[in-house]
Amino acid sequence: MYKYFRQCGSYASLLLAVGAAGVVIDANAELIDDSKANLQLRNYFFSRDYTGDQGPVINGRRQGEASHWSQNFILAVQSGHTEGVVGFGVDMLGMLSIKLDGDQWSRNSQMSPIHDDGYPPDSWGRIALAGKARVSKTDLKAGEWAPALPILRADDGRSLPQTFQGALIDSKEIENLELYIGQFRQNSPRDDGSLEDFSFLGGGTSDRFNLAGAEYTFNEKQTIVGAWYAELEDIYDQRYFQLVHTQALNKDWVASANLGYFQGSDNGDKLDGDLSNETYSGMFSLKHGPNTFYLGLVKVRGNSKWMRVNGASGGTLANDGYSYTADNIDERSWQVRHDLDFTSLGIPGLTVMNRYIRGSDIDVSPADSNGKEWIRESEVAYAIQSGALKDLVLKWRSATVRRDYQGGQDFDEHRLILVYPLTLL
Repeated sequence: MYKYFRQCGSYASLLLAVGAAGVVIDANAELIDDSKANLQLRNYFFSRDYTGDQGPVINGRRQGEASHWSQNFILAVQSGHTEGVVGFGVDMLGMLSIKLDGDQWSRNSQMSPIHDDGYPPDSWGRIALAGKARVSKTDLKAGEWAPALPILRADDGRSLPQTFQGALIDSKEIENLELYIGQFRQNSPRDDGSLEDFSFLGGGTSDRFNLAGAEYTFNEKQTIVGAWYAELEDIYDQRYFQLVHTQALNKDWVASANLGYFQGSDNGDKLDGDLSNETYSGMFSLKHGPNTFYLGLVKVRGNSKWMRVNGASGGTLANDGYSYTADNIDERSWQVRHDLDFTSLGIPGLTVMNRYIRGSDIDVSPADSNGKEWIRESEVAYAIQSGALKDLVLKWRSATVRRDYQGGQDFDEHRLILVYPLTLL
């Protein structure tokens, strides 16, 4: 299998190099007409206050606050495809973050890189380019972008989004069935403009993340079943099975369930040692008018936390929050959540979310297998509906995290985010 993935990456690079030449030489109407370009202006203020003298130690001193303020520019350009049996195109993601306020206490905010002197840079970013090719209903993409796959999900929770470099084939040749196969080689985390190899627990790094997956949609698109395989070479391999179903109970009530099962183990040279993990995840919702109620359940088993590469989002798990994911060794967690959309109440564009997550049975150390934690998170968001600032989104997020075990950090957190999208093409 390793040999196949390596050959796949080599062939993809060759094909897309030829394709890029084709784009320049034979640009045509579809290539231009189907292109999209959007610029997102994202102003992001982050403040985390550590309580109980539990902050990280920096230069011999406990950190009381981690804060940072940035103005960010995210340009996303997606071309169409050239005409012909094989259509070629190019996507670009240009990212720039400018520091508005931040000092040595920006560390641990994960809003920007930190220089050797302990201070954040005045600005940072990167340009991610990806070539793409389409044959019938099969797409090949190679380069760098921000994928959103169940077993490799880019994190976009700070100044700039995380990106991965590699190649991915996505095929829809069979009706209702979508197939994936690919390999990613490097990772640019959300707080770093450079590319680096992948890691998990920190025992070693790998430049091979191989994946394969299948998703089948049926029952008038109300039900999806999925099966995925991921391999972080020489560190871990993982299998994931998913069932998603949405059901209208009557004209007023809609129920849904998102169930997932992960099973993982060590791989190859075992750079992070002997690993075993089983994780069960279930998110259940009930929607009635402007209200949606959620119940999230997650159970982690084995000698390892839930497996994901460094910096990647935990959004596939039910109990993933803005500030923390309940995915520790042996952790059992539950969540209750309520979303309210004020549109039907006469205030279109206003939404409010509140959730509470509680975790227990955390295997903190050989001497402590009963760690507990709780997380409260809220978000108030408003999208301006008209006028010169139409589509400007204002978000306020707050969180409280409390833990009862040694080394667990308690904090209160606030984020103010302004997002203004501009459509250029």
